[in-house]
Amino acid sequence: MEKWKRVGFALIGFLVLTVTGCSEAAQEQPEPETSAQASSSNDVSALHWQVHDFSFTDQSGKPFGLKDLKGKIWLADFVFTNCPNVCPPMTANMAKVQDAFKKAGVPIELVSFSVDPEHDQPKVLQTYAEKYDADLSHWHFLTGYSFSQIAKMAKDTFKGPVARQKGPSPDMPVLVTHPTQFYLIDESGTVVRYYNGLQPDLQQMIKDVQALTKK
Repeated sequence: MEKWKRVGFALIGFLVLTVTGCSEAAQEQPEPETSAQASSSNDVSALHWQVHDFSFTDQSGKPFGLKDLKGKIWLADFVFTNCPNVCPPMTANMAKVQDAFKKAGVPIELVSFSVDPEHDQPKVLQTYAEKYDADLSHWHFLTGYSFSQIAKMAKDTFKGPVARQKGPSPDMPVLVTHPTQFYLIDESGTVVRYYNGLQPDLQQMIKDVQALTKK
């Protein structure tokens, strides 16, 4: 009973955190979180959020799918290169995750799904990745699907809403609301935890991955 109570509290916290993202009305950084929202690590392993098989295209134009992550622990997020507010700090934070895990000697794969796949073609994602010094041997920026496909994946697997609206200018024709979480997926393809992508606790994340590798 206590276990399910904890799961319930984690899910409530997730639903509060997940309704964020980029929109024309939200050009500035999000408001600071309350203590109730700022939990750095949230266990959803008992909810069985399974990542279904997928095969998309990475920043080099090559196929990349779930089979490439088989037996690996990975972190996922949702971003787009024209995002005016939350995506730059999220991607900068993912770069910090990359460096922290490398320094700690803890293997991790990183996957960033674009929620604006029509614009974010491989060359665009390649340029974006280079801007953040991404190690592309372990960090994969994905496109090669329709908007409806990635919105369905975000909703069905990661329980996060993705919606788009018309952008403010020809240079930014689309704005997308999307989750700002980093999701931890185990070797079996199950989402086990999520973190605040705007204020990630790097040491906690490393501990969580180390705990998974010991199972």
